[in-house]
Amino acid sequence: MEYLIGLDIGTSSTKAIAFDLLGNVISKCNIGYPILNPKSSWSEQDPGEMFEAVINSIKSVASENTKKGNKLLGVSFSSAMHGIMAVNENGDKLTDCIIWADTRSVEYSERIKNSKIGHEIYMRTGTPIHPMSPLCKLAWMKDNMELIFKKTYKFISIKEYVFFKLFRKYVVDYSIASATGLFDIYDFQWNKNSLQVAGISEDKLSTPVSPTQVFKGLDKKYADLMGIDIETPFIIGGSDGCLANLGANAIKPGDAAVTIGTSGAIRIIADKPKNDESERIFSYILTENRFVLGGPVNNGGIIFRWFRDNFSQLEVTRAETLGIDTYELLTKEASKVPARSNGLIFLPYLLGERAPHWDANSKGVFFGINITHKREHFLRALLEGVIFGVYSVGKALEETTGNIDTIYATGGFVRSELWVQMLADVFNKKVVIAESYESSCLGAVVLGMKAIGLIDNIEQVEKLVPISKTFKPDIKNHEVYMKTFEIYERLYIKLKDEFVSISLLQK
Repeated sequence: MEYLIGLDIGTSSTKAIAFDLLGNVISKCNIGYPILNPKSSWSEQDPGEMFEAVINSIKSVASENTKKGNKLLGVSFSSAMHGIMAVNENGDKLTDCIIWADTRSVEYSERIKNSKIGHEIYMRTGTPIHPMSPLCKLAWMKDNMELIFKKTYKFISIKEYVFFKLFRKYVVDYSIASATGLFDIYDFQWNKNSLQVAGISEDKLSTPVSPTQVFKGLDKKYADLMGIDIETPFIIGGSDGCLANLGANAIKPGDAAVTIGTSGAIRIIADKPKNDESERIFSYILTENRFVLGGPVNNGGIIFRWFRDNFSQLEVTRAETLGIDTYELLTKEASKVPARSNGLIFLPYLLGERAPHWDANSKGVFFGINITHKREHFLRALLEGVIFGVYSVGKALEETTGNIDTIYATGGFVRSELWVQMLADVFNKKVVIAESYESSCLGAVVLGMKAIGLIDNIEQVEKLVPISKTFKPDIKNHEVYMKTFEIYERLYIKLKDEFVSISLLQK
């Protein structure tokens, strides 16, 4: 059997998934690693650990398929966006990888956003100006890591780090580049205004290449470690968000993909960029003639994990005894409560927020607590709050790009039918789940198949994505949710200034 590996370098783990040429999953490996928080607003990861996860996950999947006599045709990459790290001339790290969740550059992002060229930078790069953006992180590093900044040979993302170690070339795909705030999505080159603000020259960044660019000639040491041929095609691929739409087959007008993993996002695909004058949404590159428009939320499954890790030790122990997932027990508990959680509302901004507010100072809030509320109400409100966050972005997206008819759900949250039904009820739209919800990996494989000539165009993904389940909205629940959502929206507006005040106390 012939197969390709879709490799997704994510925030909480790296996944290698082997797909046959019909899009079926034939094997997979998932290797996790921690997020480092040396200070309250800092979020970093060790690129060495992440690189080891890449090597070992490919090794595991390739070894399993080699034993079965299967033939590897290529490895295609997806990775998280907005990460930046500094390396020296040998490619050794000078910093850890500063990831999307890091908000240390909040003051710099506000300064850039309010500058004379801030809006122009957004309109040319498609990346909202926010601490997630490498543009803002570089501006911070220039002033706060002066020695490292001066010694840096290249500023790169985690995928660039991996490709340099494997092929000794500094390259970045258009998709990842388009999420940096440094790349002109109209001219497909580094933006001069952004470089000026960041305080760097173009030679400090990698060479931009097409997401379908193929590389061969692996470093023999790593080829041997992975157990694959040095001439195995490696396709650079794109970003996880863009590829999630492709892998979910959410590529037609009226289609949207909602992904909730560690964070979350809602996105559509268009044939040209369409930025929002209010700067609420992004425009990123999927391929040279396909753009992904939408908005991310910082707080997705990480909210559920926070609740599990800090308030659910009994459930963790019980789940281990029963041999089931802790989240399954917690979801059952939340399902005891009807929609709206008896008036308990949760603003899910534990990591600040990106779209639509782009407010790194925002904080999590439980509102409306009364004496009748129990643990299960907090759990249900937590899940509803995450969906409200995605819905607020969906509203901004529809205002900018037109109506959404069908939502394709992807990411780990689809394992919870309760959570997916909430999505359908809040949006009042049909939600479908593909048979394989590993959409970023499948999207990478589709790009890989196009790159090595197995398919003629990416629209052929439709043949590879059978639908496993459809969720229809409950109109009564929708009406209940909309009354709650009105309060949810007003709460942010009323508390916005207080979020700034409390942020100063938490430094």
